[in-house]
Amino acid sequence: MLAALIFAATYAVIALGRLPGLRLDRSGAALVGASLMVGTGVLSPDEAYRAIDLDTIALLLGMMIVVANLRFAGFFHLAAAWIARHARHPLGLLLGVAFVSGGLSAFLVNDTVCLMLTPLVAELTLQLRRNPVPYLLTLAMASNIGSTATITGNPQNIMIGSFSHIAYGDFARALAPVAAAGLAVMVALVALAWRREFFTRARLEAPVPRLRWNRVLLAKALLATLGMVLFFFLGQPPAKVAIVAGSLLLLTRRIKPERVYREIDWSLLLLFAGLFIVVAGMEKALLGPEVLAYAERLDLGSPAVMALVAAPLSNLVSNVPAVLVLKPFVESLSAPRLAWLSLAMAATLAGNFTILGSVANLIVVQRAQRHGITIPFWTYFKLGAPVTVVTIAIGVWMLGR
Repeated sequence: MLAALIFAATYAVIALGRLPGLRLDRSGAALVGASLMVGTGVLSPDEAYRAIDLDTIALLLGMMIVVANLRFAGFFHLAAAWIARHARHPLGLLLGVAFVSGGLSAFLVNDTVCLMLTPLVAELTLQLRRNPVPYLLTLAMASNIGSTATITGNPQNIMIGSFSHIAYGDFARALAPVAAAGLAVMVALVALAWRREFFTRARLEAPVPRLRWNRVLLAKALLATLGMVLFFFLGQPPAKVAIVAGSLLLLTRRIKPERVYREIDWSLLLLFAGLFIVVAGMEKALLGPEVLAYAERLDLGSPAVMALVAAPLSNLVSNVPAVLVLKPFVESLSAPRLAWLSLAMAATLAGNFTILGSVANLIVVQRAQRHGITIPFWTYFKLGAPVTVVTIAIGVWMLGR
């Protein structure tokens, strides 16, 4: 009963985003829940320490350091300038935003891509005197869809890669086609929803942006990023590769380490560590063999069944907590590989359903407000709901072939 109460209370706060009447946020709730699992004796301290998946933490930390260096080097400003230089028509601008956002999110964590690109896309569309809303929605949704392609695309995929031990290349071969098809569908739906914006003869006069970039730092950061991706595909453990690449980038005379440390999302790492312990306590106390056997009976290994379970759960409590809840059930399957891939697909693509579906969406909406751009909930939902349904259906079909 204690384990059930702690688990339910923790996930209730995560679903709400904050404990009513107090300032406790999701990361704090995960820490409180983890400490109560140990304090009440559900888990011993040693069991709690062993529950934390250090590969996931190391991979996330390394990726955050690499992305921070790319930002300081001016890489994201150059990406936005590339879009502006090559877009001669609103539809071309839309395709550029989708390509850059989805492509970068396939290898860099999608939340950080949205964090860096949102102000740049907002400023660019305002300078071009275009309606910024469809382009910002494209940025958010393309980042979610593109991040489906690889293990390093988003936090939930990072966890699934660690739990499943699926090779980086095998993961990409299975889900990169789903991401590519999803991006094409999403762009088509955005263009149809804003026909007056995109089906026009208007030509764009691209402004000449003032670029700020550091040639030496950019070369080092790009070399580290490309080397990291290469070693991923060569089969090296992603956590080891990412943390080595990130730590080597700290060897510089140009950036104080404190600036890099400030770019790291420590609260996300805390959320992960706390949830690992909370779910381990729930698994130990509540999930006996007879309960886990339901995963086989429900045919959770089927992409369609997994999508029907994972997509609603991801919108209820967010995708990272949803993956952790489903982890013990997937691990109990006799052949879990397809279930892991289906879970990565459904939990990620479900993030496009509403503004609250993923952290990337919230980043885009909140940072757009700083430029006087408001994206209403229903404006997002009218596009996000069909995009989610269609892309998940495509994913189920492609994985089930």
